[in-house]
Amino acid sequence: MSDRAQRRGFASRPGDAESWIKAPDAALTRTTENAAFTARLTIDVTPDMRGRIKVAAFSRGVTVAEMLRELFAREFPPAFGAD
Repeated sequence: MSDRAQRRGFASRPGDAESWIKAPDAALTRTTENAAFTARLTIDVTPDMRGRIKVAAFSRGVTVAEMLRELFAREFPPAFGAD
């Protein structure tokens, strides 16, 4: 039982919330021009909507993530003068 108490740092977060939020995922290794920093976004959808999204992505030959990134880029363009 004492071994278990020594592994407490597994899910610990940094003390500064900003550095924790902006910290990149360790496993993330994208090399596209706009992916120097990415953030994960979680939304709740119905099972039916999830299925329709997956079918649409499959029929277009892209991943759900790629399709939604394109959708977001189209619907929410950068503000004028922003990078």
